[in-house]
Amino acid sequence: MKAVVFHDVGDIRLDEVPDPKVREPSDAVVKLTASAICGTDLHFVRGTMAGMKPGTILGHEGVGIVEDVGSDVRNLRRGDRVVIGSTIGCGFCSYCRAGYYAQCDTTEPAGGTAFFGGPEAAGAYDGMQAEAVRVPFGGVNCVRLPDDVTDDQAIMISDIFPTGWFGAKLAEVGRGDTVCVFGAGPVGIFAVISARLEGAGRILVVDRHSDRLDVAREQGAETINFDEEDPIDAIGRLTGGIGPDRVIDAVGVEAERPQHGAAAGRTETPDEEFAQEVSQTAPETNPDGDLWRPGGAPTMALRWAVRSIAKAGTIGIIGVYPPQVQAFPIGEAMNKNLTLKMGNCNHRRYIPELIDLVRAGVVEPDQVLTKREGITSAIEAYEHFDRREPGWMKVELEPAG
Repeated sequence: MKAVVFHDVGDIRLDEVPDPKVREPSDAVVKLTASAICGTDLHFVRGTMAGMKPGTILGHEGVGIVEDVGSDVRNLRRGDRVVIGSTIGCGFCSYCRAGYYAQCDTTEPAGGTAFFGGPEAAGAYDGMQAEAVRVPFGGVNCVRLPDDVTDDQAIMISDIFPTGWFGAKLAEVGRGDTVCVFGAGPVGIFAVISARLEGAGRILVVDRHSDRLDVAREQGAETINFDEEDPIDAIGRLTGGIGPDRVIDAVGVEAERPQHGAAAGRTETPDEEFAQEVSQTAPETNPDGDLWRPGGAPTMALRWAVRSIAKAGTIGIIGVYPPQVQAFPIGEAMNKNLTLKMGNCNHRRYIPELIDLVRAGVVEPDQVLTKREGITSAIEAYEHFDRREPGWMKVELEPAG
């Protein structure tokens, strides 16, 4: 079958690979009808998340048809249509039973999160940018889909909608709160949608890409372009000098610093400090022209979050930060009595609830989807997505395309 395969930093290819098979009694094999490209995939190609095993199939978002199941998969049968959660849980350890599927003791006993298409520290499980995938603990990690939820909707429920929902939960968004979301990428947009569903009174969004800010504005957010104005000044002015009650960091390690406008000369972090952060975060890079370049300010979003939030506020961090990121403005956070919550999303915990919201018409998640490409065009799609070109905010891959 065809699959997008990691070979090295800066080197991904569309390869022919063996079809997946049931290896364990708890496995399911799913023939994929939809996958997607995520910003997390770019971490591996850019070198900001190390430890990828050459030959690993990328991708952690999937929808498809069950093709085969092991003898211990009792709730699925051949022909069932399912969405597959990005993180992998066993369903029976103490963490999974408590809803912390991202901290499963069985799939990743050393700590951290097991997920599809990730590094060796995450289990090196083959991912879903392929024609089919083996799903460990298939009866847990595959959720059956009703006929009235489309593939375009379901692929958003595999990862980015639950992650945005998780961000709003971490930030403790409640009725009437003023919320600021850093990052208007796909996860940031779903954080906006989720904050609105939690009853937020106002939602501010900070980014530099006008097409993404347009999408946030369509969701009712008040937008701030940090290449046009200083975001800290703008947030303060819009909140009467108080700051937002809740902040969601939906950016992570690929953050960029301002290049234009009032904020370009006022980041309060020297260039040398950011350069040191980049070298620590991505010690191995392999840029190709303007492709595969790590973000130039790994902790910029974190610094802005702490600086802008109201005293005694709560920050929910869902942007990805690998272990080698060590810098954090802990002194500022301490002296503002902030609450910090963070982590990888427990997708399986939220997927059934989000399916119900989509079925009821409360959310139309496919409005975030901007491109559909056949898997034979996957590498070109990665390149457009890596450059953050207008119109390439969220890319669905069609394995049969």
